[in-house]
Amino acid sequence: MDLSRYELLQKQLVRLEETEGGFDQFTSSYKNFGVHRQPDNSLLFLEWAPAAEALFLTGDFNDWEKFSYPYTKKEFGKWELILPAKHDGTPAVGHNTRLKVVVHTKEGGRLYRISPWAKYVNREEKSIVYDWVHWDPPQPYTQIHPRPKKPTSLRIYEAHVGIASPEGKVASYTNFTTNVLPRIKDLGYNCIQLMAIMEHAYYASFGYQVTSFFAASSRYGTPEELKRMIDAAHSMGIVVLLDVVHSHASKNTEDGLNCFDGSDSCFFHSPPRGEHKLWGSRLFNYSSWEVQRFLLSNLRWWMEEYCFDGFRFDGITSMLYHHHGIGTGFSGDYSEYFGLQVDEDSLVYLMLANHILHTLYPDCITVAEDVSGMPALCRGVEEGGLGFDYRLAMAIPDKWIQILKESKDEDWDMGDIVHTLTNRRYGEKCIAYAESHDQALVGDKSLAFWLMDKEMYTNMSSLIPMTAVIDRGMQLHKMIRLLTHALGGEGYLNFIGNEFGHPEWLDFPREGNNQSYHYARRQFNLLETDHLRYHQLYAFDRDMNRTEDQYGWLAAQPGFVSAKHGEDKVIVFDRGHVVFIFNFHPSKSFQDYRVAVEAPGRYKIKLDSDQDQYGGHGRLDHNTEFYTEPQPFNGRPNSMQVYIPCRTAIVLANEERDYCY
Repeated sequence: MDLSRYELLQKQLVRLEETEGGFDQFTSSYKNFGVHRQPDNSLLFLEWAPAAEALFLTGDFNDWEKFSYPYTKKEFGKWELILPAKHDGTPAVGHNTRLKVVVHTKEGGRLYRISPWAKYVNREEKSIVYDWVHWDPPQPYTQIHPRPKKPTSLRIYEAHVGIASPEGKVASYTNFTTNVLPRIKDLGYNCIQLMAIMEHAYYASFGYQVTSFFAASSRYGTPEELKRMIDAAHSMGIVVLLDVVHSHASKNTEDGLNCFDGSDSCFFHSPPRGEHKLWGSRLFNYSSWEVQRFLLSNLRWWMEEYCFDGFRFDGITSMLYHHHGIGTGFSGDYSEYFGLQVDEDSLVYLMLANHILHTLYPDCITVAEDVSGMPALCRGVEEGGLGFDYRLAMAIPDKWIQILKESKDEDWDMGDIVHTLTNRRYGEKCIAYAESHDQALVGDKSLAFWLMDKEMYTNMSSLIPMTAVIDRGMQLHKMIRLLTHALGGEGYLNFIGNEFGHPEWLDFPREGNNQSYHYARRQFNLLETDHLRYHQLYAFDRDMNRTEDQYGWLAAQPGFVSAKHGEDKVIVFDRGHVVFIFNFHPSKSFQDYRVAVEAPGRYKIKLDSDQDQYGGHGRLDHNTEFYTEPQPFNGRPNSMQVYIPCRTAIVLANEERDYCY
């Protein structure tokens, strides 16, 4: 237990409890800051701009007169403005009214800014800069369905709303609700992780250069349409996580947080500490009371207003260390995690965020994106941990891409693969994934494209015999994903489209591609063409998830690997009382291959990557029953003999066992 970290957290909690209303009120400051309609229909505007000389409000409501509505300076750098209701009792600023904060600096400058607390921003078609839009609809959407229970086995579908359509345009929340949610439900995923929801002025940033932290991106539709989308997911029993970016912010000034009050700090450290030299973005000052208020309230806003079920925290490695992981390798030595290079301010902020989220919302799910391997990242804060529920197993997709780039099939090292999939700290849950969204971006390729490349354009039809390239690619695509799913963690993640082997890559519209949307879309239409083999990969992904839902291996203890045979290219393990057998050999099938089994009984095939419906060769008889023998083998008390064709994965379950979990 790292008591020093826990003690730092306790001190912060004591400070929060000493504030008026305690941490509950402190972390719900979104109810006061920005603009809020009062019971008498007057409007309260509140901002924090400690370096400003004066603040004014302007917008459509006063014909953009710059100085007619000054804010009043309050304590601790806060500024307040109250606009009485009109004579007819309606608010002085109506729904959908464009606004700006005019900031006068001490140096005599005049700046036009968006409120950091703006709940909705958009821009006119030919404009570059976003406007703050007062969002106060007469009939706000009210969620109907309760949050689903926290899944025992987390199967995540990572999605980007804007690319979730075959059409060459920015897709909408409504399209996602109508056309994508039913697919996710059918595929057996019980969690959606939404990228690029927090407003970002630059579409090609993939949502990681946030400009407005409280605003849902207007390029996909309205806040009410996002609420409806999340509610629809809840009606299907699917929880929804937000990809939250608290590790940095866009350096935009007119429509971002940067230099909001005219200073080079405000929400951030002053340069150079407040700048990320690789990302070209600003870094928060997590020791600042008002920054903590802003970020913690931001988490509660997304939970309360939109009914998200948790968060995937982006860029945790950058937060945890003063060096931000730049030019630094991590060997796993503990001196790398507990020295002066650790940024205690951000570390305590993450502990605080997890403590508050899990206290207020016991079923909240938090996932950390950390490449460093920080110990206790996913242990409770009371143990000196950071309090996350899961961490992303980021080494796994890197390993698969490395193997496909550098190794011939006959040179694949089964021991190295198993080591990568099982190399995680006991008691800290991991989300395994075979390929990341980064690997789909321009300059790299998805697993399917690495495996089959240009032949995906011409040879994916089931009306013609499979070529050697397509055959290899289809079989390995299924095997890699199942092995990652079953052995790599306590949760599983798939990026939108990869479930059916989406071809090509992702490239958002930008100057370098003439603002083209051709690669900024997901070609779900490929699934509608029956003679293309994409639907076979889709069917395997669906049945893989459904099989896990039945047997619950993700919620079980880590798998016991009984074989990782280098020459045979065979991996065998059991997990959750289910036996997994993988034969990666490109040409050699094995008759009567002995495999270790823990529980005696009668086993049958429950999932077979070689089935015809999955684009396989149908070499296994599913009526076959495999009986164990009391013959110890490879560390297990029982064993049995099976037939395992080349490039095939099979899942066997004991017919004499109750699999309720």
